[in-house]
Amino acid sequence: MKILFLNYEFPPLGGGAGNATKYLFSEFTKQEDLEIDLITSSTDKFKIEKFAKNIRVHYLDIGKKGNIHYQSNSDLLKYSWNAYFYGKGLIKKKKFDLIHAFFGIPCGYIAMKLRLPYIVSLRGSDVPFYNPRFAKLDKLVFYRLSRQIWRRARAVIANSEDLKRLAVKTFAGEIDVIPNGVDTSEFKPAKSKKTTRKIRLISTGRLIARKGYQYLIPAIKGLKNVELTLVGGGDLRSELDELARKNQAKVNFAGEVKHEEIVKYLQNSDIFVLPSLNEGMSNSILEAMACGLPIITTNTGGSKELIDGNGFVIKKKSIASIKKTLERYLKSRDLIRKHGEKSREIALGMSWENVSYKYKKIYDQLA
Repeated sequence: MKILFLNYEFPPLGGGAGNATKYLFSEFTKQEDLEIDLITSSTDKFKIEKFAKNIRVHYLDIGKKGNIHYQSNSDLLKYSWNAYFYGKGLIKKKKFDLIHAFFGIPCGYIAMKLRLPYIVSLRGSDVPFYNPRFAKLDKLVFYRLSRQIWRRARAVIANSEDLKRLAVKTFAGEIDVIPNGVDTSEFKPAKSKKTTRKIRLISTGRLIARKGYQYLIPAIKGLKNVELTLVGGGDLRSELDELARKNQAKVNFAGEVKHEEIVKYLQNSDIFVLPSLNEGMSNSILEAMACGLPIITTNTGGSKELIDGNGFVIKKKSIASIKKTLERYLKSRDLIRKHGEKSREIALGMSWENVSYKYKKIYDQLA
């Protein structure tokens, strides 16, 4: 079975969706009856690399500049144009059975134009009215375009129940749910962790307004023996740094870190906090859970679906809600331990092996 895979981001470029594709491919290497070609973006020049015996990655030169973890509208347009024509050429050389598009826009649109059977994986911002950044475009263009793309797809798959609930406001047809997975052999609790008086908070993600760090930093003001580490880069770095100084909050800015090194930061922390204003099924939360950390997150997206006796769901944009929850943990080290153990237990049931099995089942049904 030959699959043409479309995702404009793939490591080292991009974020959660790129990493999700990489982990999915790692499982697909075990499927000898699958042959996959991925068309993605390069951070520099055009190149073709073998990911595995049965998987090739075609990196298109989109003239990428600046932050490799953020894709501008210009980047997406260049990828779309190049991927469409490159895809047409590949299809002439190889008889593909199916196209798998990560993101309804732009990849689902490209798949539709390539006129082969295709499926679409919805990730978050590609669902109309999910991301305020695209509010005007959603209203003017993407709402109608998404309906057309999803209606023609052989399958539409959301990565959380909450994202599905938003998606059905655009499209009344059938939408399946396949959540993200996590590599529990890579992300796992530390063999031994130093006990300190400090409660070490951590969050991993881009320093952008949507992540809600502007509410997290003031929340630790006045809390004794609490420090926060933010792993990631972004436009708000200097603003958040100033906010930390203003609130006399102990915040360590780790900056951009290679994905494989994130586990070390998680293993040396006590609690994971992600006060997002909007989120799909967060890879960051799953990785923190696999490392045995309690989770504090907001009542948004697929993130809240991961909380079941392993943390707390808080209000969005609420400094008071974050502070109140942190104070509960400060009063009880035992609660931190219990919630951390539950996180690991939940994560063990969400492997990428299970995710790949569900996608392979769809491939078999449609090809």
